[in-house]
Amino acid sequence: MTKDVVALTRNMPDPLSVLAALLSGGPDLLAGAEGNGAVVQLCDGQGRPLVSVEAPLLVRVRGEAQRLLGATEPEVPYWWTEARATTGVKEAERLAGTFAARVATLVGGTAWPPDATRSLGVVSTDGVRAVPTPAAAQPAVDVLTDKVAVVIQDRPVVAMTAWLSNAFGAAAEAELGLQIVTPAGTRLSPAVRNSLPGWPSRWVVRDEEDGYYDGLSGAVLRWGDGLFEPVGSPDASPQDPRTPLAASFAPRTSDDGERQLAVSFRTIHPADERLVLGGALEAVWRELTGEPPAGWGTEEPANLPWSPRQLTDVAYERAPDPTWLVVVGTPERPGLATVRVSRTTGGVEEDVTLAFGYGPGEEVPTDADITRAAEVLATRHDLQSMLVQVRRARRDLSVPPRFEGPGVPYAFVLGAEEVRQMPGDRARRTPLARPPRELGPKRRPALYYPFDGDPSDLAGWTDFERLMRHLKGS
Repeated sequence: MTKDVVALTRNMPDPLSVLAALLSGGPDLLAGAEGNGAVVQLCDGQGRPLVSVEAPLLVRVRGEAQRLLGATEPEVPYWWTEARATTGVKEAERLAGTFAARVATLVGGTAWPPDATRSLGVVSTDGVRAVPTPAAAQPAVDVLTDKVAVVIQDRPVVAMTAWLSNAFGAAAEAELGLQIVTPAGTRLSPAVRNSLPGWPSRWVVRDEEDGYYDGLSGAVLRWGDGLFEPVGSPDASPQDPRTPLAASFAPRTSDDGERQLAVSFRTIHPADERLVLGGALEAVWRELTGEPPAGWGTEEPANLPWSPRQLTDVAYERAPDPTWLVVVGTPERPGLATVRVSRTTGGVEEDVTLAFGYGPGEEVPTDADITRAAEVLATRHDLQSMLVQVRRARRDLSVPPRFEGPGVPYAFVLGAEEVRQMPGDRARRTPLARPPRELGPKRRPALYYPFDGDPSDLAGWTDFERLMRHLKGS
């Protein structure tokens, strides 16, 4: 059984329903939880947590349960109540399943995974009690060493849930790596992929043939010295630590016609109390899809309908600390962006990484569409720079544990202020075959540098690197 369970209900699980669901596992030694914590834990007699239950989340964005769980969801709005069982404890897994199934029964809804509905029987709970989670507890962490925090996830898509977000933050604060361990069939949400830091953090995939491998690089891994690390090739010298690649990481041999358009850009706004964030992202979204984003949140599932004003209020409340956000599209046009808002000496920065997915027969936006989006950013939203790529990858945007080719550059845009600061005509006279196009007013234009954008030809990166060296004067 999976270690995570979710109840999707039409009504909010009220405290009495939650307590009844907790007691349904076996009432003998369970007591009601007290305290102001958002997480309640079921613990054994020694205080070791068995099941952690998070406060219900109201989801008002269509398609999130399908995207992250592969589940049929109630009509929005609905309540998402998640519980996580301690890894390796059979009774904990049964308790979590019992909790989710009972909540769904009491307030009307369904439990995920479907097997959770088989958990309605009473579970032996001798020595188990309910307590509020300690302030320093991290329910998502399964193994903790002096090098890494290890999180074991068994769900279709590893999402940036509240659990995992807390684990990322705790690991960073403790200067530890974060290693996410999953079965072979699991994929990552782009929100997790974009947030995963470098070594020793990694995505560890269990594999029947090779044991474990890195889901992003394919390197075969082993557990040793307190972390998962690459296995060295038998004939490799210490100066050349080569590692074998897992056979399961091999790419698809045929082109299935799925594509992604990836857009990353940075805007820098003057700090002003009238500033409304999110306008740049909405402008790009509208130009490339014809509609605004569907929803956003500070974690996954994205639970709030799109609202730049509410987004701005959250970032303002958290300032001067940075704010991380996820923004999603509709099931009909998959789109996902991660946004980092931070206050710097230059003003208020928005760093956006955005992707849209397209299936066979669906047309990727044209050069004219992308040019219009770039011009709107350059003229209305304080664009600093923008990179557009096209790649062969899944329409649903999730990241599988196998090789997917990198994107290739489609266009690069340099904002008007950055063009102005370039000495002479450096920004306009480049080593590329095609000259840049001016965007915006002629007295202060941004520059659009086009590339071929053929996802089967990586030569475009050579031209992109030449352009970057030229613009930097190196």
